[in-house]
Amino acid sequence: MTTPIPHPLTPQDCLVAVMIAVSASDENIRTSELVKIENAVNNLPVFAGYDTDRMRVMAQTVFDLFSVEDGLEALFGLVRDNLPERLFETAYALACDVAAADGTLDEPELRILEEIRYELNIDRLHAAAIERGSRARHLTL
Repeated sequence: MTTPIPHPLTPQDCLVAVMIAVSASDENIRTSELVKIENAVNNLPVFAGYDTDRMRVMAQTVFDLFSVEDGLEALFGLVRDNLPERLFETAYALACDVAAADGTLDEPELRILEEIRYELNIDRLHAAAIERGSRARHLTL
């Protein structure tokens, strides 16, 4: 890993990491996904007071983890250790929004969303509602 994290992850760091992981899952980070992440960080109350300079550190952390064997498991371990359980559904909702931002869901994105559901123990019915809401927000004419 190139840049060590100078202090433990904040809950906001975890949310950013999950969004970046979804965007990077297909090895093609699209502008629409980056805009979605930036808009979430700039506008959602959960990110109030978040140091946006940390986004670059979190992106590098995700990229470093993705480059090693078992890196995804390590990422989920960090998220579970540093994100309060009450924000697990928020993480999944943000992940769904990033995945839907470009108007398509490719197989790698679907797989990582499934992994997020499993790792964060998101109830299947709740996940379906979150997914439906994300789909409704990202429909085009």
